[in-house]
Amino acid sequence: MAGIFRAYDIRGRYPDELDEATARRIGNAFVGLLAAERIVVGRDMRLSSPSLARAFSRGAVEAGAEVADIGMASTPLLNYAVTAGGFDGGAMVTASHLPGEMNGFKLDRENAVPLSGDRDLPLLETRVGEEPVARAGGSCRRLEMLDAYIGKVAGFVRNPRPLTIVVDAGNGMAGPEVPRLFERVPAWGLVPMYLEPDGRFPHHHANPLDPATTRELQDRVVAEGAEFGVAFDGDGDRCGFVDERGRRVREDLVTGLIAAFLLEENPGAAILYDLRSSRAVVEVIGEAGGRPVRSRVGHAFIKALMREEDALFAGELSGHYYYREMGFVDNGLLTMVLVANLIAASGRSLSELVRPLDRYSSTGEINLRVSDPAAVLAVLAALYRDADLDRLDGLTAGYPDWWFNIRRSHTEPVVRLNLEAETKELMDEKVREVLAAIRKADPAAREA
Repeated sequence: MAGIFRAYDIRGRYPDELDEATARRIGNAFVGLLAAERIVVGRDMRLSSPSLARAFSRGAVEAGAEVADIGMASTPLLNYAVTAGGFDGGAMVTASHLPGEMNGFKLDRENAVPLSGDRDLPLLETRVGEEPVARAGGSCRRLEMLDAYIGKVAGFVRNPRPLTIVVDAGNGMAGPEVPRLFERVPAWGLVPMYLEPDGRFPHHHANPLDPATTRELQDRVVAEGAEFGVAFDGDGDRCGFVDERGRRVREDLVTGLIAAFLLEENPGAAILYDLRSSRAVVEVIGEAGGRPVRSRVGHAFIKALMREEDALFAGELSGHYYYREMGFVDNGLLTMVLVANLIAASGRSLSELVRPLDRYSSTGEINLRVSDPAAVLAVLAALYRDADLDRLDGLTAGYPDWWFNIRRSHTEPVVRLNLEAETKELMDEKVREVLAAIRKADPAAREA
């Protein structure tokens, strides 16, 4: 089990790091940790997911829980089932966007509150190493939640007009949901790509952040004359967008677009943004009458802060978008709906809508493998001590015309750098400067 308990979830290579025996113990420990009487379990399309889900459920039943099995599902569907069904917790068997040989668990308390990485997951790991709980009264039954979930998402569609939308599900779990949604919105025309769930990922890996995975989608959007394209990750909680010209749209700019749109009907609401986001996002939230709230990276932190602030919406640079109306959880399918609503309401193209937000030049995330991440951050803090510095998540150094954030990975000796400036020339100059400082501090530093 060494190394499979991560900062936000459980992940490992099947069967070397994560097998059925371990899954059974995790299911048993999960029920014990929550003192749960009723839980719901879903799984993605990976070849190992059926057996891991069965093993997890068996362990939960042995601990005395009533298990509702929703079968193959997206993570947003699992989250919906937890809240709508009033369950004490939920487990999604998935490794999200990772390759097919990987698998894992995303675990929730009641109301789809994720198990925290600082307390809950370490406690769970300890319980997994202990003697399993044996309690009578457990059972397992099948539960159908897809129709109710699609109805919930379809309820957010506003004034639909004819739109052609290309959807690449990457052979992941958004695939079965997309046609069901389009059936409820006859004005929309679906151009499907790789909707059939397939844990072998025969066409490309399901990670919309990787530009290589969206090239075919970009070409297809242009060829079909579509209004936009959307690509989903393996478990359907993340998505990325392509405009009508076939160009990728930055995830943080999508945060700004949706925030401004939602604030029209919710003036003064709190909107969370990932601290790696463009300054344009903060500016747009303020211009739209919202209250911008800066958040550290990671779904568990964002969901907790959303509840604390009663935030309407949150966006993360990784393509996760979170909604109060869905129980403060992320939902890729709903994000697609809102982008369609925005285009329909404005009568403008996606590229036209994005253009006013594209105010600054950004590097995107640069990953560097280093020998000592803490030492690298210390060197940069000393070098840029005249900046506006904060350590909410890693190190952020802000100047009037440029800024950067550098964070360390939770699982490997890697630092992640994001830098933005008012002009491309200044961005290029400053990224060279920061990278040179990193390599001076750690001569072995290299791109990961």
